[in-house]
Amino acid sequence: MEHIDHNIERQRCRRRTFAIISHPDAGKTTLTEKLLLFGGSIEIAGAVRGRKTQRAATSDWMELEKQRGISVSSTVLTFEYDGCQINLLDTPGHHDFSEDTYRTLMAADAAVMVIDLAKGVEAQTEKLFRVCALRKIPILTFVNKVDRPGMSPLDVIDEIERKFEIEAVPQTWPIGTGRDFCGFVDLADEQVHLFNERDGQRRIQSSELSWSEFETQQAAGTLFPRDSKGNGTPSLPDELVASVKDEIDLVQTVGATLDNELFLSGQQTPVYFGSALTNFGVEHFLRGFLRLCPPPSDRLSHLGMVPASRSDFAGFIFKIQANLDPRHRDRVAFVRVCAGKFERDMEVTVARSGKKIRVPRALKIFGQDRQTMDEAFPGDIIGVICPGEFQLGDTLCQGTPVHYEALPQFSPEFFAVLDCPDTSRRKQFDRGLAQLVEEGAIQVFYDARATRREMILAAVGELQFDVVRFRLENEYNTPTTISMRGFKLARWITGAPELVADLKLPYAAKLVHDQYGHLAVLLQTDWDAVYTTRENPKVRFDAIRLSSFELNAEKVNV
Repeated sequence: MEHIDHNIERQRCRRRTFAIISHPDAGKTTLTEKLLLFGGSIEIAGAVRGRKTQRAATSDWMELEKQRGISVSSTVLTFEYDGCQINLLDTPGHHDFSEDTYRTLMAADAAVMVIDLAKGVEAQTEKLFRVCALRKIPILTFVNKVDRPGMSPLDVIDEIERKFEIEAVPQTWPIGTGRDFCGFVDLADEQVHLFNERDGQRRIQSSELSWSEFETQQAAGTLFPRDSKGNGTPSLPDELVASVKDEIDLVQTVGATLDNELFLSGQQTPVYFGSALTNFGVEHFLRGFLRLCPPPSDRLSHLGMVPASRSDFAGFIFKIQANLDPRHRDRVAFVRVCAGKFERDMEVTVARSGKKIRVPRALKIFGQDRQTMDEAFPGDIIGVICPGEFQLGDTLCQGTPVHYEALPQFSPEFFAVLDCPDTSRRKQFDRGLAQLVEEGAIQVFYDARATRREMILAAVGELQFDVVRFRLENEYNTPTTISMRGFKLARWITGAPELVADLKLPYAAKLVHDQYGHLAVLLQTDWDAVYTTRENPKVRFDAIRLSSFELNAEKVNV
């Protein structure tokens, strides 16, 4: 039994580390900005729309993100609220950057799923939900854009339950939707929260009253005050109030009651309604999130569960980012602290290699900004300058080396060859591409049988190529040309050497090594994958490969 440090335990209990997931344009980045607004980290929220004339979102710091108005890279944002330290991981919503999102979810203790009321549950949200479900991460749901015309709240609840096979338990219920949306009812205490103003940039106050008071003032026509000229609507349409009452009665009669154990095991999701753009319901959601979201817990390693509150530090690298600040021209490894206390100038062991490295300082990351940290506790995300010894998925620790669960490597769907036409910039091209590969922005394969080492770049989504080319030109001053290849999937090969040497492959297949030296085959169609598996029954072909330190962990375990 490892010694529990009571100071670390206190700090652990006040941490909340979560990721925000959604389909593109559901309002994820806007919600992120508003959470920062309520946490006091920013005074005015930068509007995501109209970026040519307004400030860009804090979480979208990369130049390409500002230009296109989408998130293409996961971002870490930290703020204090109501006595808790919140570590927020903003993830890309676009399918083409889902690899970055998958890795980021490995660092989260919970997830907030944002759903657009008008569009309901969309494809990318479904995929990201499945990843959370596999890891059994508790999920809170925020139904956004209730101030715009869309589905009925009951239909959204039904769709969540049908598509995700999870119990959706409303915690708030909207009073009206679209232009009628003026507040919500907290179903736990039946308090009504009405908003008298719309201000998407600053915190707004709501008037709070009981349901009986709400009905009394509604009947008397004194629900909303008139202006100095006597103008304004003092009450809501009677049919709207009756409809809201019927819906709440239905939900409370036949709906499930929130059970903390079912929520923590991923079988229930609490649902909140609101509008991130106008701030309606956002702060109430934040308070509910803090009440429900679990603090960092013990984490599984190859040696068993590692207590989060033990004295010895342990954490893993889930992201590497080159040129976070172009002025520094460095690479920052994002480390999720899982156990113990990190201290400045600490010596840690890279579990994969066994090499000891002194970490002179750690960085607190806030979007693109950074500041030095003297200490960090379980749940915190710290930035460590890469000394060239780190890989994605590496565990850094003190004491007995431990290996946390691996980061997956997914089969790409797009393949291309990138070239630098300006030979005088070849060195910068090679260095920039190597750094982008290291941070997981792109995968690389090399022809296993060719004498010339041609580099085949591979990506889960085609937009990843745009990002790589943009960053090479913008950060390394290296223009590129691209030539697409006809492959559509990769399979990693595991088998006896004599069987691998005599593989039966389709004519158009290409045998390759990935950037870590693992053997794989590139294929053009799903039929090719079926054929390859059928013709080589004693060889394993994997669409997802675990990172190399997991293999080392299995050896230690044996």
